[in-house]
Amino acid sequence: MVRVKSSQKIFTEEEVSSLTGICREHLRNLASSKHLGSMARAVGAVSADAWLFTQSDLMIMTVLHPRCDH
Repeated sequence: MVRVKSSQKIFTEEEVSSLTGICREHLRNLASSKHLGSMARAVGAVSADAWLFTQSDLMIMTVLHPRCDH
């Protein structure tokens, strides 16, 4: 079970990784293969891609993928 504040609507890739225990590599693969989250590009940065997730995305990921052991 993952507990979050009810007021928080958007989660960054780092937050989701720490909450679910899924490493960032597996998190990105899962997000792209299951069409979860959305990629946001920082304004003015060429290579600063960041994934943003909703609370629904977070709950789906906890069911689909176990915690990483590495």
